[in-house]
Amino acid sequence: MSARRRRKHEPEEEHENEERWMASYMDMVTVLMCMFIVLFAMSTVDQKKFAELKDSLATGFGQVKSQKIDTATGVIVPPSQVDDKGKNTDLALAQQEAQNLRDLKDRILAALTKDGLQDAVQLRIDARGLTIGLVGNETFFASNRAELSVQATQVLNDIGPVLTPTPYQVSVEGHADLRQPGAPYPTNWELSAGRATSVLRHLVETDGFPQERIVALSYGSARPLASATGTTDADLALNRRVDVVVLSNQEDAIRKLIPQVLGSTTTASG
Repeated sequence: MSARRRRKHEPEEEHENEERWMASYMDMVTVLMCMFIVLFAMSTVDQKKFAELKDSLATGFGQVKSQKIDTATGVIVPPSQVDDKGKNTDLALAQQEAQNLRDLKDRILAALTKDGLQDAVQLRIDARGLTIGLVGNETFFASNRAELSVQATQVLNDIGPVLTPTPYQVSVEGHADLRQPGAPYPTNWELSAGRATSVLRHLVETDGFPQERIVALSYGSARPLASATGTTDADLALNRRVDVVVLSNQEDAIRKLIPQVLGSTTTASG
């Protein structure tokens, strides 16, 4: 009896689920399907967008004309300014800078010519930039004085509005001849500094040139254009000057090529 009772209450053996493998198989198939969908999406190229990108890049490098309007912003480099590797050359940049300085020179000359003052200054372009020479200081300053003359004021009023909108730095440089000045200037350093400062103040205070882009320098008689020992009226006048120098903002390697581009280190008028 007891043996039969124990057998009656023994649990029945569980049957093994033989279809469990199907769940794992379906999971694997799902993962593979998702992977192939992603790979397919990554491999599909939008031909229209690819063509637009190709045209945009070609137009940006100046090689071909696009059939559509390119709304991208930036500098489009002409083919003449690109070497065989698609890079800007120093010579091309020097050519562009020389042209910019020539254009500025022409605008200044036009403003001076309008008032009949084209012969009052000397203009030259070299590796430094554009120099506006106020030569022969009797025209611009009284003897042994640093105050601007009436004609100097007229010249600066023509020059200032042309220079002010440009991005260039300006150096106003005072020079003197070999003769010693009189009181109140103990040396030519003070006299040439006073004249350079008078020019700077007029450009800033009257013509609105940004003060952060301009500086006044004094060279005394240390940098003559004519002979340092010259005593003729022409030599003295040439050495006694204030130069308004529009400084090129290009790198040294590019600026050194500007005279080569121009064919001469000096272009002058007046």
